[in-house]
Amino acid sequence: MNEAVVHLEVVSRVYPGNPPVRALDRVNLTIRAGEMVGIVGPSGSGKSTMLNILGTLDRADAGAVHIDGHDIATLSDRQLSALRAHRIGFVFQQFFLSPGVTALDNVADGILYTGLSLRKRRIRARRTLERVGLGDRAHHRPHELSGGQKQRVAVARALVGKPAILLADEPTGALDSASGAAVIKLLHELHDAGTTIVVITHDHGIARELPRQVHILDGRIESDERAYGGPRGSRYHHGAPRKVGR
Repeated sequence: MNEAVVHLEVVSRVYPGNPPVRALDRVNLTIRAGEMVGIVGPSGSGKSTMLNILGTLDRADAGAVHIDGHDIATLSDRQLSALRAHRIGFVFQQFFLSPGVTALDNVADGILYTGLSLRKRRIRARRTLERVGLGDRAHHRPHELSGGQKQRVAVARALVGKPAILLADEPTGALDSASGAAVIKLLHELHDAGTTIVVITHDHGIARELPRQVHILDGRIESDERAYGGPRGSRYHHGAPRKVGR
């Protein structure tokens, strides 16, 4: 069985207030290498907090969090930054590309802190752009790219460091339907090639196309569904949700 890239055990996160907000409530979740998982829920369900915990951008108040084999509670802030830089790739709704900088160098900046020379970083960046279908746009700047192409550059930047896990937060939220469908297709292709991918989304249409869907509501995992049968799309079938104990 593939090793666990994510393992959360009875994880809670509470934000202070009157009353306090329990954003995650005793969550158990394991994601193994090579999986493609959707974290699905409406606004306020806890999925953004889940993203922050999975991406080591925030720490849990209770429970155990293991990412890529590391016990997050034992790591310093500096060690967490290194883990994010080398083992976690992020794709956000907004592209966060540097204006006036070519697609090639936007991607190369994704491994700026690896110690590689600019030449070697650009070689890897070009290969990754080719992997996402943008080899012919390497020297275009963000204002010369469509929304879908910008998101592909963002995906390439997240992938260039060969992360253990790719976290995609509402990756189609800023795109038209056709561009969004192309980005989701790309994520499926990357998953087919072995990349571990977690998609955070409120869009049930997108979620239905994913091999595994973890539904979250009020900080709790309500169900964990897996597709079975043939390839994705219309030939995917879903069994009854597996209810998760609280």
